[in-house]
Amino acid sequence: MKGVKAHISVVIPLFNEEGNITVLYTALIPVLEKVSPDYEIVFVDDGSKDRSFELVSQICQQNSKVLGISLSRNFGHQIALTAGMEHASGEVVITMDADMQHPPEIILELYNMYKQGYDIVNTIRLETADSSAFKKITSKYFYKLINNLSDIHIQPASADFRLMNRKTVDAFLKLKEKDRFTRGIISWMGFKQAQVEYVAPVRFSGKSKYSFLKMFRFAVDGITSFSAKPLRISFYAGLIVSFVGLLYAIYAVVEYFKGNTSPGWASTLVSILIIGGIQLISIGIIGEYLARVFNEAKNRPLYFVKQYTSKQADTINA
Repeated sequence: MKGVKAHISVVIPLFNEEGNITVLYTALIPVLEKVSPDYEIVFVDDGSKDRSFELVSQICQQNSKVLGISLSRNFGHQIALTAGMEHASGEVVITMDADMQHPPEIILELYNMYKQGYDIVNTIRLETADSSAFKKITSKYFYKLINNLSDIHIQPASADFRLMNRKTVDAFLKLKEKDRFTRGIISWMGFKQAQVEYVAPVRFSGKSKYSFLKMFRFAVDGITSFSAKPLRISFYAGLIVSFVGLLYAIYAVVEYFKGNTSPGWASTLVSILIIGGIQLISIGIIGEYLARVFNEAKNRPLYFVKQYTSKQADTINA
């Protein structure tokens, strides 16, 4: 909020979370009042199709320390986080999800670490009560893969539930890349960081918005944002296949002059499929990196705001 300086801000992206908003708000208030009476809550509605923004507007009528922002469409969780951080005025900024799987009481632990001198306090999920075996396995191997491919280390089971001081928030907001992987950016930034462990309870209402395809897209963003190793791997794979193909060509020529050649469509088909597959994978990897360059080159804004909650609109636009 322009012209306002809160001590602590909480940024909460929303996408069809009407069943969680009131419960989360009710749980947040006593926690924030223990930290400081000078707080603000920034709800960012990321193109919800339900009554999420309507409920936020009702809360804002009761509490002037709450701001609601409605984006013009669904820009994605990472962009909504950034939008909320750009509007947060606190000396300390907490980012968290609205599904109650980021327990509000953990904020007190984050704040205690901040008072000990840490710039960024991250959270690590020890367990997620309603997480499927498939999600646990894919998450485990995602972090193994990204840490093997990336030039930075990203803590396994990390979440976008964290505390940042004003210095690190301002540094984060200087990074304007479009395909954002916030966990990687936070690790890349440095500063003095700490971690707090927690157990994520069952989602209070609704279903997770991260489908398998969205999780896969998220993983690709994470890998391509912080490493060029996939490009090198495709290059080395091409070299290996070319070398094997050269050996096979020499073998075929020798066998030809020995008179031992015979029609063999199977070996030819397998060779074509292997080489063609590697070529397509390599082109796909290059395409991912080119797409990122294309998105950055257009230099479009990260998001557009459709509406603010009424009480704060004049302050925001002042």
